[in-house]
Amino acid sequence: MKTEFAAAEAATPMETRTPGGGAIVTCVRCIYDDRVPGIRFDGEGVCNYCRQVEDLTAQYGTGLPKGKAEWDRIVAEIKRAGRGKKYDCVVGVSGGTDSSYMVYLAKEFGLRPLAVHYDDTWNSAIASENIRKVLADTGVDLFTYVINNKESDDIFRAFFLAGVPEMGTPTDLALAEVLYRAAARNGVKYVLEGHSFLAEGVSPIGKNYFDGKYIESIHKRFGRLPMKSYPLMTFLRFMRWIMLGRIKKIRPYWYLQYSKEEAQEFLKAKCGWKYYGGHHLENRLVSFSIGLYLPRKFGLDYRNLTLSARARAGLVDRGEAMAEYARPPKVEDELLPYFKKRLGLSDEDYERVMRAEPKFWWEFPTYKKRFERLRPIFAVLAKANLVPMSFYLKYCFPVKV
Repeated sequence: MKTEFAAAEAATPMETRTPGGGAIVTCVRCIYDDRVPGIRFDGEGVCNYCRQVEDLTAQYGTGLPKGKAEWDRIVAEIKRAGRGKKYDCVVGVSGGTDSSYMVYLAKEFGLRPLAVHYDDTWNSAIASENIRKVLADTGVDLFTYVINNKESDDIFRAFFLAGVPEMGTPTDLALAEVLYRAAARNGVKYVLEGHSFLAEGVSPIGKNYFDGKYIESIHKRFGRLPMKSYPLMTFLRFMRWIMLGRIKKIRPYWYLQYSKEEAQEFLKAKCGWKYYGGHHLENRLVSFSIGLYLPRKFGLDYRNLTLSARARAGLVDRGEAMAEYARPPKVEDELLPYFKKRLGLSDEDYERVMRAEPKFWWEFPTYKKRFERLRPIFAVLAKANLVPMSFYLKYCFPVKV
């Protein structure tokens, strides 16, 4: 079932129509519509997520002298804290555009990064080769944490059997935990993350959420193997890293002018880096989730995050972005058989899960209410870069579900 969205002729500045003829309201600046959780439109027809990007740009001075000055201050701070140490920061690498370019950016500003990779054993060959090329060209050392592949498959299988949307999130949280561990082991106080709210936006929680308690509860109910090698970030570990370890999360692209397209051209010319086909598609499990699982089971198509960001920034015509969103996601031919084989799913098992009633995060134990109660503390921590501002904005406020 294709997500019902079409680039139909607008009836009003914000109104479009689905293939079935029903009206939906769409932001006049991006392609978010009224099915996006928590969306609101102002009198100019602009959604609150576009306004959020405006506010963050002003707050961080993104791409402006204000942002560059703050980034220069942070760089000086990192260098001071790292004197006498082999590394002064760690950078997570996946083989994707943002993290690959971040390695070069760190080197450009005279930093001494340690590259850190969490291998969930679902990497594409292109992603693995991209990591090798970037680090060989820059001379940056790599620390890789590899989970037991059977345990990794068991965790992903548990999420699939649970029928929840967050198939790839165990990898996201594990990478965050591994970055903290690598930083602590090397006496480093700074983690550089390659997120850009201009290029990606700050995604709404809505039907997609994750934390350590959620992952633990899903696996406890649907998993078969004990989680021994998986680096689970519990609430206590999270607070230990930020309150006792004082390890800061820095997102340079929130301060600097950054273009994903220019970064890709730079990487291709510099080290022969190759594009992998789309946002987060350097991982085959995530590719399955975005291209097949989410659209069919949940009617969700998270390509709207990147397409909205590109339209918002004027990098693509809004109509072109809507037309691209109306087309089915690109999926490699052998991905579905590969997914079934790795997770030990018969055709009948797969179809039973895909036809079952969807489940969502609020039906399982999470830390969400705890994050909300501690919102004043996390507000202070976000301003100090001890937690990402996007964490504060997404996780510390109530969500209508």
